[in-house]
Amino acid sequence: MDNIDQKLLELLQSDSKQTNKELSNKLDLSVTAVYERIKKLEKSGVIHKYVALVKKEKVNKGFVAFCHVKLIQHSQEYVVKFEKEVANLPEVLECYHISGDYDYLLKVLVKDMEAFREFMVKKLTTINHIGSTHSMFMINEVKHTTTIPV
Repeated sequence: MDNIDQKLLELLQSDSKQTNKELSNKLDLSVTAVYERIKKLEKSGVIHKYVALVKKEKVNKGFVAFCHVKLIQHSQEYVVKFEKEVANLPEVLECYHISGDYDYLLKVLVKDMEAFREFMVKKLTTINHIGSTHSMFMINEVKHTTTIPV
């Protein structure tokens, strides 16, 4: 990957709906060269997929919580089962297996505190092998980006 590919990735991450013509003008390349570079980045897996970013407040999902989860045991069976079940919860946007006092960190998005309580009681805590949870709530979003520096 050269400097042009890096610049191309920056441009696509800021607005992936730009046309190849617009990108070619910004990169001082031919439209064909831009197209070929994009295809190369897609084929190599550098560009994984294209998505629409939705404003959570506009779809009535403005309540963000971060949940620490500790399993009762760290056996492969418990880990695999927990990860499979949490991956199927639409409220969970992100799940990370982490080091430290807790085993997992979840980013949860729901309508409000009542919806979060319902999520905890009816979904998350019904997953077997959870020893404990600890939740924190977002007060203000200081920075949120999907752009990966390249």
